Amino acid sequence: MADGDGRLAGLVQGLYQPQGGPRIDFRRPAGEPALAAPDSVSWRVFKNPISLFVGGVTAVILELAEPRVRTGVWEHSSFRRDPLPRLKRTGLAAMVTVYGARSVAEKMIAGVRRMHDKVTGDTPAGAAYRANDVALLDWVQATASFGFMEAYHAFARPLSEADRDRFYAEAAPAAALYGAVGAPASVAQWKAQLAAMLPKLERHEIVFEFLELMRKTAILPAPLGGLQGALVRAAVAITPPDVRAVVGLGRDWDLGPIEGRLVRWAGAAADRVSVKGTPAVEACLRMGLPGDYLYRR
Repeated sequence: MADGDGRLAGLVQGLYQPQGGPRIDFRRPAGEPALAAPDSVSWRVFKNPISLFVGGVTAVILELAEPRVRTGVWEHSSFRRDPLPRLKRTGLAAMVTVYGARSVAEKMIAGVRRMHDKVTGDTPAGAAYRANDVALLDWVQATASFGFMEAYHAFARPLSEADRDRFYAEAAPAAALYGAVGAPASVAQWKAQLAAMLPKLERHEIVFEFLELMRKTAILPAPLGGLQGALVRAAVAITPPDVRAVVGLGRDWDLGPIEGRLVRWAGAAADRVSVKGTPAVEACLRMGLPGDYLYRR
C-alpha cells in the first residue's frame, strides 16, 4: 500500500513540480501560517488537481482574450514552444501562494514581480503594455480566482454563495503582494469587472492554439491522460457565455453529457483522496493538523 501511495504522490506532484526547478518544503518553517488559513475556502479548493487543471485553462482563455495580456504571455514566455515546464512553474507558484509559509510565499512573489518588471512591449495593434500594470494584474488575478473557484464548484463540490464570496476575499493578501490591488473581493465585484472588460476582449487564433496545446500536450499522468480532452472542454463549458461568444468558442467545444459525468466523477474523487507529500497535506502537517484535515469535510 505504501508503494501505491508513493506512486500516487509522484503522479500528483508531477502535475506542478518542474524538473530541475526549486523544491519547496511545504512543512517548513514549522508552525508558520500561509497567506490563507487552513480553514479557508482556498485551502479546500486548491487541493483538487482536477478542478485546478480545468480552472487554470478557463483562466487562460479569459486572459488570452485581452490583447495586452495575450501579447505579453505569448511573446515573453516559453508557453508556445515548451508548455509543460511553464505550466508546472505556474502550478507550483499557485501552490506556494496558497499553502506555502508566508515568508516563502512573499519571497517567491517578490521574485515574480521582479521578473515581470522586464516584460514590456506593444501589441500588434500598437497598444503599450507592462506585465506589472495594475489593471492587467487585476484582470489576471480575477480570471484565476474565477476559473479555479468555478471549476471546483462545477466539477468537485458545490460552494455556497457565502463561500464563493469568501474565496474571492481570501485572495486579497496574495493579490496585493503581486500588485493586483483592485482584484475583485466578491462575486458581485467579479461580475462588474467582467462587464467592464468585455468590450476590450477579442477573438484571436492564439486562444485556439492554446487549447490545442492543452489537448495534445501530455500534461496529465497516464491514468488520467484519456480524460484530458474532456477537461479542456470542461474549461470551455464554465467560461462565461459572453466571452465564449466573443472569442468564437462555439458548440463544437461543448462538453458532452458522458464527458461531463466523467469529469465530475474525477473531480469528486480527487476531493476525497488525501495524497501524502502534496502541498495541501504537507501544509496541514506544518500547521500541526492531521494530513487528511482538508479531506474530512
